[in-house]
Amino acid sequence: MMTLPQAIGLVVDRVDLSRQQMTEVMRQIMEGQATDAQIGGFLMAMRMKGETVDEVTAAVTVMRALSTPVHLDLPHLVDTCGTGGDGASLFNVSTAASFIVAASGAHVAKHGNRSASSNSGSADVLEAAGVPLTLTPDEVKHSVETVGLGFMFAKSHHSAMRHAVGARQELKTRTLFNLLGPMTNPANVTHQVIGLFSADVALLMAGVLQNLGSQHVLLVHSDDHLDEISIAADTSVTELKNGNITQYTITPEQFGVARQNLAGLQVTDASASLDLIEGALTGKAGDPWDKARDIMVLNAGAAIYAADITSTLAAGIARARLLIDNGAAHKKYQDFVAYTQAIENKRS
Repeated sequence: MMTLPQAIGLVVDRVDLSRQQMTEVMRQIMEGQATDAQIGGFLMAMRMKGETVDEVTAAVTVMRALSTPVHLDLPHLVDTCGTGGDGASLFNVSTAASFIVAASGAHVAKHGNRSASSNSGSADVLEAAGVPLTLTPDEVKHSVETVGLGFMFAKSHHSAMRHAVGARQELKTRTLFNLLGPMTNPANVTHQVIGLFSADVALLMAGVLQNLGSQHVLLVHSDDHLDEISIAADTSVTELKNGNITQYTITPEQFGVARQNLAGLQVTDASASLDLIEGALTGKAGDPWDKARDIMVLNAGAAIYAADITSTLAAGIARARLLIDNGAAHKKYQDFVAYTQAIENKRS
């Protein structure tokens, strides 16, 4: 069996690990058999060498195997979880998009966490809305089946991650683990929109998801460095669909959205993020509500397309705008909050 010190020696010499070797190493890390010094050394050596598709595929496979799963067998099952780390401090665009996507007829198994690099993570803003973060896997399953949306709090589903927390906190830099989160959805979704902190990792992640059987995924990073589709710049898209990977660039204008700056979309906390989301969903007019609606529509439309509700990205974006305008997205948001609160109230 490949030990962690042996793996560090190979990686320092820029030798790629096989999938089997990486599986053995990740098992040691995630099962608490490695020291913080060993974990930190391995992660930095991997970053300096550069991770391969096989290495990341093995790491994702181990994390999925050790997660607490949510068993769902539903059509149009999709997630909108990104890597984070863009430093833009925007409101929670992907979380806001999930309400619109659920209103389209897709089933959203939303995977997320508290903020690590922004002022409000998906768990933070949902908690501010009154959504309990303590739902069991079965309760999340029923939420997705009943309302079309469920939230899987990463901390509750990836307890094995506790073994790597110390090393990651001390390193204070991006590592392999920053890539893994969006690819370790506990419901094993095969349809996703994944926002990236850098376009440089797009083909790597697409190759991993291709290995793991994903059906339709859009990986996005904008020229103004958002892990979202931007209203202020062009966005690079890497699309995995039916086993094929393609890359292209999109602009806001091609979907009828005016190019505009991001002023007013930055937030300082979860409460401010929620206010912006609720205002955009309920039709508040003017700045920043119109901007918020535009960026929500672009990103929700991408997820509607990734869920195969529509056959083109343009149709997905048009559907997303309609679902805000006719109030369906806001109603879905209200239904989701009410349903999860009712589950919690039954316990007390």
